[in-house]
Amino acid sequence: MSENSSNQSAEADIHRLKQSIEDFNYQYYVLDDPSVPDIEYDRLMRELIQLETKHPELKTADSPSQKVGGKALSKFEQIEHEMPMLSLDNGFEDDDLFNFETRVQDRLNSKDTIEFACEPKLDGLAVSILYENGVLIQAATRGDGQVGENITENVKTIANVPLKLRSQNIPSRIEVRGEVFMPKQGFDELNLSQKEKGEKPFANPRNAAAGSLRQLDSKVTAARPLRMYAYSLGVLEGGEISDTSSHSERLAYLGKLGLPLCKETSVAKGAQACLDYFRKIGELRNDLSYDIDGVVFKVNDIALQQRLGFVSKAPRWAMAQKFPAQEELTVLNDVEFQVGRTGAITPVARLEPVFVGGVTVSNATLHNQDEIARLGIKIGDTVVIRRAGDVIPQIVSVILDKRPETAKDIEFPSHCPECNSHVERIENEAVIRCTGGLVCSAQRKQAIKHFASRKAFDIEGLGDKIVDQLVDAELIKDPSDIFKLTLSPLVSLERFGDKSAVNLLRSIDAAKSTSLAKFLYSLGIREVGESTARNLALHFLSLEKIIAANEEALKDVQDVGAIVATHIYEFFNEPANVVIIEKLLSAGVNWPDITPPSADAQPMLGKTVVLTGTLQQMGRAEAKAKLQDLGAKVSGSISAKTDLLVAGEKAGSKLTKASELGIETWDEQAFVDYLASL
Repeated sequence: MSENSSNQSAEADIHRLKQSIEDFNYQYYVLDDPSVPDIEYDRLMRELIQLETKHPELKTADSPSQKVGGKALSKFEQIEHEMPMLSLDNGFEDDDLFNFETRVQDRLNSKDTIEFACEPKLDGLAVSILYENGVLIQAATRGDGQVGENITENVKTIANVPLKLRSQNIPSRIEVRGEVFMPKQGFDELNLSQKEKGEKPFANPRNAAAGSLRQLDSKVTAARPLRMYAYSLGVLEGGEISDTSSHSERLAYLGKLGLPLCKETSVAKGAQACLDYFRKIGELRNDLSYDIDGVVFKVNDIALQQRLGFVSKAPRWAMAQKFPAQEELTVLNDVEFQVGRTGAITPVARLEPVFVGGVTVSNATLHNQDEIARLGIKIGDTVVIRRAGDVIPQIVSVILDKRPETAKDIEFPSHCPECNSHVERIENEAVIRCTGGLVCSAQRKQAIKHFASRKAFDIEGLGDKIVDQLVDAELIKDPSDIFKLTLSPLVSLERFGDKSAVNLLRSIDAAKSTSLAKFLYSLGIREVGESTARNLALHFLSLEKIIAANEEALKDVQDVGAIVATHIYEFFNEPANVVIIEKLLSAGVNWPDITPPSADAQPMLGKTVVLTGTLQQMGRAEAKAKLQDLGAKVSGSISAKTDLLVAGEKAGSKLTKASELGIETWDEQAFVDYLASL
């Protein structure tokens, strides 16, 4: 094979892996509904990293290997982590531990035996808990590693999480990181209670913990048997612990403060001792009071950790050694196609029921066409099912020797099974998607919630629960129906009084006046965020020109590449979407004509600005909008390409990094004075 052909093949494989991993990230971190076991996710990530290592020219900033997790849930307030909550590299074979030790020694240019802190890897949800002057003031989920969900009130209800720290010398600020989980006994008792009440039992302790922690009503969380174990420190200001302490000493310090710790932690010198600990924990696994899926090993010396540093995704000084998965054989009886809330059309395998990994399995995701082609699978095949602690298993391979003569090919739909809109598949992408974002019943609630959200039409009173209620009552079938709502059907709904109904109708009427950029954003076109919507509006100046634009014309817009251009073109090329847009305009939705900004009006054109900390004189959204009006690109992270940092109160690690990189920094008053001078 020629070098060019090899690169093309690698590029196609990387595209396939990236799309699959991104889908799995969303299902796992955002929906709490993982479609594959961790072992399969880990395999795909390893394969991606290997390909990117071999072909560094194909590694991109948007690769899943460069980020952690997925996006924060919109139903909770978002919290930006002062220090990113990173992921861990994984090992699966004995040699992976020894290779990890060798990498650490090579990086340190030392052959000294490394001391590692050893911790069971709890199968729960990572959380960040902030204490100020010893009092719990904030708790957040990991989210995407940069931004998490505010779950403060829920974390306060966890029995072993102290609301106030215990010590003679309490830090002024300390961020504790840990894992929230549900003990096995508590899980069994909860499921027994669910069955007695005639409600659906939870699939496993992790899903039960995730569902409990993400309740909007903290009273529900309080009734669930959740626990937390602390495993590290984030931000630390004051206190008795020094920067040169070991990781195990830091854990002991957390224990002195009254924080719960896992009793099975240990310290081991060298990879062989780590492997011995791993095997010992593996033998004890079934007898532990909580679920684990491996062991985490961390270089114990904090000074060495600091020397080793991080890659963008994970620390170089830690790894997770995973336990092997469980497998069984069964038969693929049929394949059905389901449309997700984002329009992704997923083939779902209907299996001959089989008991694997502690549960009876009858369904499995087949992900996409590329995965089906890779497996070479047909309806009627005998397949290997793998499950490792998650409810939805993975089809690993096909037993070709058992293929019957009646086996049938799996045929993908050309139109959406829900709304009959045409489907879109971007070249080199694995997933096919419904293009009927405004009309598809499977996407209806998601589309309407996005349409009414703060950054779109900002309809006060039309929150997620109200949208659910209106859609379930069939008062809204698409966004244009929002503007047809009247008082009589609203007041007939539960929890709707005359006053709340009148206020909602007033908010809806006021929302008719918007901007072209917000209108475009509200449509929910894939990968068209606020910035892209703004660039489209400023480039074309009218909706009619955007709808009429071909893909080449769309690619002329700033920050619109080939893939985003295809998403936009396909969306407006679906007649059903255009019909909804026409209904919205007929309902009175309007915006002022756009005057192209002059160069003098955009003195920050081409500059990248980062906001951090708390702004007192304006909200973060207002500050971002003002910067964008001046032509700036507002980024969420500091890098060498950043031109300016605007730092409000309690600015954290971004301010430190900006100082290290020599990036110009303004406080809020300097920013306000600059705006006033224009």
